[in-house]
Amino acid sequence: MATITPLCSSVFKQHAFFRLMTPTPPRETNPAFTYSPKIHQSLSLSTPTTMATITPLCSSVFKQHAFFRLMTPTPPRETNPAFTYSPKIHQSLSLSTAPNNKKHITLTAAATPPTKEIFHEFDFFVVYTDGTVEVLRPTPAFVPPFELHIKDAEITTTNPRLTARLFLPKNHDNKKLPVVLYFHGSGFCSRSALGPEYTNHLADIANQSNVLAVSVEYSKFPARPPPACYKEALASLDWIALHASGNGPEPWLNHHADLQRVFVAGNSAGGNITHYVVSQVGKTGPPKGINVEGAIMVHPFFGGLGEDRQWLYMCEDNEGPEDPRLKPAAEELNTFGCRRALVCVAETDPLRPAGENFFRDLKNSSWGGRVELELNKGIGHSDQVYKPYDENARLVVPRIATFINQQ
Repeated sequence: MATITPLCSSVFKQHAFFRLMTPTPPRETNPAFTYSPKIHQSLSLSTPTTMATITPLCSSVFKQHAFFRLMTPTPPRETNPAFTYSPKIHQSLSLSTAPNNKKHITLTAAATPPTKEIFHEFDFFVVYTDGTVEVLRPTPAFVPPFELHIKDAEITTTNPRLTARLFLPKNHDNKKLPVVLYFHGSGFCSRSALGPEYTNHLADIANQSNVLAVSVEYSKFPARPPPACYKEALASLDWIALHASGNGPEPWLNHHADLQRVFVAGNSAGGNITHYVVSQVGKTGPPKGINVEGAIMVHPFFGGLGEDRQWLYMCEDNEGPEDPRLKPAAEELNTFGCRRALVCVAETDPLRPAGENFFRDLKNSSWGGRVELELNKGIGHSDQVYKPYDENARLVVPRIATFINQQ
């Protein structure tokens, strides 16, 4: 008993399951968020405790936890030939029976995989000398739509499919609503419109802004690197325009969308994609039947801060550091394709100067629209998505709602 007690205690204390004994309450201002805490159990190791009572308990807790369900690593997606799966060393607890019929716990470790030599190392991924890529921030688990006002739709059915997650406010009253076409962050290579973080974030935007939100699940590096995401972003705007006559493929857009009030929005990499879409609208005009009223860029990524090499490596057709998708060109800003723009920057965000530079250049251009700069005090990059319970981060979505609903 003296041997097993410290071991079990150590394992339990290290794991998040036992650190989350007190669940964080849901956001009061987010009516779209559904909080369903699981039942938590605590382990009390008090004396006297017999081996017969603690062994089944340890075994039960270990078997329930994801760490022990993931002992056999899941292979990478077959559709992503560039993705390299590099499982870390897993440790397991095994109960063996000794000759004296007493059970002992032993630690075993899987064999260490051969070391690979790094060729390029970036913030979001690593490239090895054999050409394989390891994404350091993998895509989160898929979360199916969990409420009646959230659904998924196909934008294109060709291979690869382009999909989106749609959000209606709970109290829409069957009236026409502005449309927010949204592109999520993170580095053109991770996160997902179909994951829990952006599902909750877009539900929050839809409810507080009273809009129909369309969050696009665009292609990412390394499976389909840029410029795929830029082309798909334009395709998603064209898809929305198919509903101008009320006979498009998606009933929610036919019945609820006010296509004369379309906003293109995104955070981080999605802010960069937003700029690209609205710039193209300025060059060629919007698709027939819709009007792009505004652009919303929250903590956007742009070049010129000394960290351009990751984007230049990913984008197959890049034109160098002056590529207008990386560093917006003056002639594009002069014809920015909307009437209003909102640029949000986070106080402690390393990308803050990029957003401030964009705001300054757009304001000083001959565009003629109205651009607003919002400083999100007390938060870092995209905390409104990844730290939604933070007091300061909770102020970002109401600011977006104010911008959308002002005339």
